Amino acid sequence: MSLVSENHKLTRFIAIILGIFITLTSSLTHALAAESPTMAALPIVKNIFAGSPPDNLGIHDGHLTNCPTSPNCVVSQGGDETHAIAPIPYHVDLEQARETLLKVLTVVPRTTIVEQTNNYIRVESESRILGFIDDAEFYFPADRQVIEIRSASRLGESDLGVNRRRLEQIRFALADLNV
Repeated sequence: MSLVSENHKLTRFIAIILGIFITLTSSLTHALAAESPTMAALPIVKNIFAGSPPDNLGIHDGHLTNCPTSPNCVVSQGGDETHAIAPIPYHVDLEQARETLLKVLTVVPRTTIVEQTNNYIRVESESRILGFIDDAEFYFPADRQVIEIRSASRLGESDLGVNRRRLEQIRFALADLNV
């Protein structure tokens, strides 16, 4: 048997096992979620996929950190076509926009506010099953009525669009609240 054929079989086997794992954990998640709608990662894998916070987060010369080349990040300042996302505009004063954003963030599932100043908020969001951590940042520049935003996965290559969707949901929530 050729090496290519063996590699194809191994790849197919891994895909089948991964499919079974996802199916089983999804069923387990649904069963447990009925008891606890805010269920966090499975205890067995929680710390394996958490990673450590990057040390380059925050505001640097009036900008949030650029995204890495991996597609699991979006940023409103200087992002290329893959990573770009629009900032969130607001039409109220900065303090009201900031307080409303903080209230919205408290209801985002599995999200914890870990740092806040007058013009910056950082949160960590944990994925439901495997416990991957994403870091999201919100920056209020003094010279514009926008919230600059960035969200990135700590580990892995793809996030299947989760970071972008989470920030868009926050944008819609703020718009609904007339911010």
